[in-house]
Amino acid sequence: MSDAAEAQAAPPAAAPAQAGPKNAPTGILWLASYPKSGNTWTRTFLHNLLKILEGDEDDEQDINAMNEFTTWDISAKQYEIHLGKPAKECDRAEIAKVRPIVQKEIAERTEGLAMIKTHHALVMDRGVPTINFAVTSGAVYIVRNPLDVAISFSHHMSTTIDIAIAEMAQKGLETGVSDKSVYEVYGSWSQHVESWTRKPHRTVYVQRYEDMLNDPVKTFGALARHLLLRPTPEQLQKAIERSEFKNLQKQEAKEGFREKPEKAQKFFREGKAGQWKEQLSRRQIRRIVKDHHQQMERFGYLTEDLKHLV
Repeated sequence: MSDAAEAQAAPPAAAPAQAGPKNAPTGILWLASYPKSGNTWTRTFLHNLLKILEGDEDDEQDINAMNEFTTWDISAKQYEIHLGKPAKECDRAEIAKVRPIVQKEIAERTEGLAMIKTHHALVMDRGVPTINFAVTSGAVYIVRNPLDVAISFSHHMSTTIDIAIAEMAQKGLETGVSDKSVYEVYGSWSQHVESWTRKPHRTVYVQRYEDMLNDPVKTFGALARHLLLRPTPEQLQKAIERSEFKNLQKQEAKEGFREKPEKAQKFFREGKAGQWKEQLSRRQIRRIVKDHHQQMERFGYLTEDLKHLV
């Protein structure tokens, strides 16, 4: 794995204007987060809300059909058109060079606003930005307490919590290249969070996973308003209810979920906050706090009972 440069590219130039079913802007709206931080939950809410606003009041969003409104930018097939060979046979610099082209093509072939889920840190990768701002309209960034991320990330990767903690601390961390997808640049948890949030910008909307849990009406309502979607209170409540974690778990149990890693038992596991208090050892808590205390403090995760561990 090679290190991703820490330099942050310029923020997107224009905020989403009148995002919605009609008169939507062009370009990409990034739904960005470190893995296991609430990205898919946010996507599901937006899918359900858009369906309701379009008049589809009857059916909740199928979690295996979310390409209706959102997509990925790491499908190997998109890159291989330009690479001329399987992505697995390519040098990572070749893939990095093609990434802005692939993102541009997604924006161009999407009518209105293209919502793309990403786990990329907002960094330079081999001299190329991970995010193509020339075709970007804005971004939603979701952040979650790393003490809880470590638990969910370990289940996601089917590994131990200690290994997950070590991965979260690794600057420049990248995923692998497979037959289906090219790599993503995660960086460390702190690097990832800082890259998207260190320079507040009106087009990068930041929300906490814990607020999504504790006050979904306020949190998702604020997100809808930021995107200039104007649901009635009843429409907002219906979208929230259809996106509740228990409903996502029920869908996955019945039909499976295409985005679940092969080794993971399930994608929608718990959907809770504060599990670290029972599941992490003192040593593990200390390691995470030492690794990430600066960003934890910025987002209210470095509580008084943890500050002595820094």
